[in-house]
Amino acid sequence: MIPTIETAPLSEIKAFQEAKLRETLAYVQSHSPFYQKRFADAGISVSDIRTLEDLQKLPVTTKADLQQFNDDFLCVPRHQIIDYATTSGTLGDPVTFGMTDNDLDRLAYNEAISFDCAGIKPGDIVQLMTTMDRRFMAGLAYFLGLRKMKVGVVRVGAGIPELQWDSIRKYQPSHLITVPSFLLKMIEFAEQRGIDYKNSGIKGAICIGEALRNQDFSLSTLSKKITEKWDIKLYSTYASTEMSTAFTECEHAIGGHHHPELIVVETLDDNNQPVQDSEPGELTFTTLGIEAMPLVRFKTGDIVKLHHEPCACGRNTLRVGPVIGRKQQMIKYKGTTLYPPAMTDVLSGFSNIENHIIEIYTNDLGTDEIVIKLAVKQESEIFLREIKEHFQAKLRVTPKIVFTSNAILNQLVFNPMSRKPIHFFDHRTH
Repeated sequence: MIPTIETAPLSEIKAFQEAKLRETLAYVQSHSPFYQKRFADAGISVSDIRTLEDLQKLPVTTKADLQQFNDDFLCVPRHQIIDYATTSGTLGDPVTFGMTDNDLDRLAYNEAISFDCAGIKPGDIVQLMTTMDRRFMAGLAYFLGLRKMKVGVVRVGAGIPELQWDSIRKYQPSHLITVPSFLLKMIEFAEQRGIDYKNSGIKGAICIGEALRNQDFSLSTLSKKITEKWDIKLYSTYASTEMSTAFTECEHAIGGHHHPELIVVETLDDNNQPVQDSEPGELTFTTLGIEAMPLVRFKTGDIVKLHHEPCACGRNTLRVGPVIGRKQQMIKYKGTTLYPPAMTDVLSGFSNIENHIIEIYTNDLGTDEIVIKLAVKQESEIFLREIKEHFQAKLRVTPKIVFTSNAILNQLVFNPMSRKPIHFFDHRTH
C-alpha cells in the first residue's frame, strides 16, 4: 500500500511537493484571514513562491499566533466543520482545530498509510489503548485510519490493565496502540496474575508520546526494558494536532517516514534559517490538502534531525529521527544543555523507581535549577547515590533528587484536565 510518490526519485518527489505547495499557498491567500494579513503586511505575493527553497521568503507561524488569532486561521464557514479537536496545551493555552469532512478523510488516509508502514494489514485486529474523547485528535485519527484499512478495532482506551488483558484474551488483537511505559505496567500485571503474556498473540505495538530510540536509533532504556521481557516489535510514531499527519517507522526502525502528499518539512535554527543536513533543528512544516485550518511554515517547538538516506523498505522519502526535546523545555544546567527526555531515559533504567516528576526553577543567580522528585519502592542513601552517579556518567550533571510518595506524585502526573501523564513542570521565570 506504499503510495507511488514515496518510492519515486527524489527529483520527482520535490517537483510533486512544489506543485502541491503552490496550490496550498493560493488556497490560503484566498481563504485564510490570518495569512491574507500576514502576507500583505510582509509585502509577499504568493505567486513568487515556486520552489521549496522559496519557502524561506515566507514568515514562520508560531504557537503564539495560533493562540492569539485562532479563529482567523479558519478557511471555511463554521457549518462545514464536522469535528473539533484541541491541542493538549502542554506548552500554553490549548488551540482549537476544526476539520471538514474532507479533512477527516485526509486524516484517515494519513493513518492508513502510516499503519501500513508499521506492518498492520487488512484483516488484522488492533487494540486502541488511547482515549478517543476529550477533543483528542490522535485517538480519532487512529480509529479512522484502521477503519479505512478494513482492520478490526478494539476501543479499550487508556489505562486499566485488567480490561486490556481481558480484551486481548477475547478478541486476539495482533497489535496495540499505546504509550510505551504502559506496556511495563501490562507486563507487571500479567506476571502478578500468571497471565501468559508471551503467548498472547501480540506481534507489535505502535507507540506514542515517549521515545523508543536514541539518536542513533538504538533502543532507549524504556524500549530495552519492554523487549527484554516481551518479544514484540515496537514502532515509533510522531505527530501533532497541528500537522494532522504522522511520521511512523517501518520495520527497519530508522525514523518516521514522510508522506510527501500531506506535508512539507523543514528544520530551522533560532534565526529561522535551514540547518545543515543531519544537524538538529526545529521541525517546521507546511500542511498540504487541508481545507479548514492549513498552516504555512508552522514551528512545532520539537528539535529533531532529518535523515535522507534511502530506506530498505523501498521508500525514498526523508525520515524524522527521535525528538531530542521541546525547544521551550531546553535547560542550561552547569554549562550543559539538557532536555527532559534525556533525564527520563536515565530514570527509566531503575526498576526501583515507581514514578517521577522533573521540576525546573530559576535560582537566585538567575540560572536554571533542576529538582527531580521520585517515588520509589525502597528508599536508601545507597540508591540515591547510585542515581546521582548514573546521571553524572550519562549526562555529566547531577541534579537535586528528593524522595516523595506515589500518592503525591500521582496527583500531579495524572491531572484530570490533561489527556496524557505530565512528568515535566517548568516553573522558570522566562
